Amino acid sequence: MRYLQEHLNFNQAKIRVLVEDDVHGGKTLYMEGVCIEGGVRNANERVYPVQEISRAVESVNKQVHEGYSVLGEVDHPEDLKINLDRVSHCIDKMWMDGPAGYGKLRILPTPMGQLVKTMLDSGVKLGVSSRGSGNVNDGNGQVSDFEIVTVDIVAQPSAPNAYPRAIYEGLRNMKYGHKVLEIAREAGTDSKVQRYLTQEVKRLIRDLKIKE
Repeated sequence: MRYLQEHLNFNQAKIRVLVEDDVHGGKTLYMEGVCIEGGVRNANERVYPVQEISRAVESVNKQVHEGYSVLGEVDHPEDLKINLDRVSHCIDKMWMDGPAGYGKLRILPTPMGQLVKTMLDSGVKLGVSSRGSGNVNDGNGQVSDFEIVTVDIVAQPSAPNAYPRAIYEGLRNMKYGHKVLEIAREAGTDSKVQRYLTQEVKRLIRDLKIKE
């Protein structure tokens, strides 16, 4: 079995940003769109048969319906482990539409979730990256025994085929990065702190140059 990740930018994933009422009378932010494409040769020269994607999508939905939380991160690490300090969302559901697997990602009030929310509010176009495992035929790139572990949220690449910039690592290494991370951890539901977080993230966006 091989570790497999497939990136789709904002436009490829047909991302819709939704705000819906929650059971507590508040608002919940979602990202919804294509999470994995089937039946086509992708940028990694792999082909996911539609039946493989359909089975993997069904498996994720089974976990959700059985009460398990399918968590996702900001950016995608080089393994299948979920790092709780980087969790930004959970998958509420997945479904098939034609040859593609779609997903609805609920943004959580975690530090990374706060950053995702502020970036989306600021107009940043974020993409998605499926993370899973499977076998790949070295001859034709056909994927078999495919399993989706999660779908991560990633930065929009600035050019075709560009590797997505690591938001989390970028934050840690940038001038304002540590400050923004600390603000995110303290934001919670404090409206004043959240407004300040928005200002700082907008400054960070200008430095990262990932809005367009």
